[in-house]
Amino acid sequence: MFFDFAIPPKKICVCAKIFFMKSKSFPLFSVVIISLFVGAVLKLFIIDILLVSGRSMQPAIKDGERILVNRLAYGIAAPFGEKLIFQWATPKKGDVVIYLWNDKIVVKRCVAIGGDKIEILRLDDMESSSMEISADSLYTLRAGSSLVPLSEPQYLSLRGVRAVPDGYILAIGDNFAESVDSRTYGFVANRNVIGRVIGK
Repeated sequence: MFFDFAIPPKKICVCAKIFFMKSKSFPLFSVVIISLFVGAVLKLFIIDILLVSGRSMQPAIKDGERILVNRLAYGIAAPFGEKLIFQWATPKKGDVVIYLWNDKIVVKRCVAIGGDKIEILRLDDMESSSMEISADSLYTLRAGSSLVPLSEPQYLSLRGVRAVPDGYILAIGDNFAESVDSRTYGFVANRNVIGRVIGK
């Protein structure tokens, strides 16, 4: 079935003028909207640039430096969430990762993964070590080749633990003396690790 429409010439001119005016502004508007959308998707799900505040990862990452984070390294996190909703990989030893703690994104190094054995020793029972320690460090945590100093409260929170639980990592800041990490608040679940640092 066909329909014929007869439009007066004046109306055709008016419609053409309106379309022309809209078509001139539409591309710029659409470019802005698309750019904002793509930027938001990149930041939330793919690549993010974060400003580091604090010295817990010195000397690898200094206070005030910007880091490049791959948010797809281990899975897809819920927007503004603290957990992965889809996971296809887990952190490896040595990875510098980000996760949320106390509603803040923190940057730490994965020192041990699920199933890795850990051992706690008194510092005075060890041979001399070059690791940096604070004045209140009385113990050391050994995870593979990594040696991490522990204060008395940190020792008490980890005492009796013989291995990293499956599905978790031991996350420690490189600057042992100034880092608040797994020694204080415990192991970090793999699903809470929402990105890996890939550059700065």
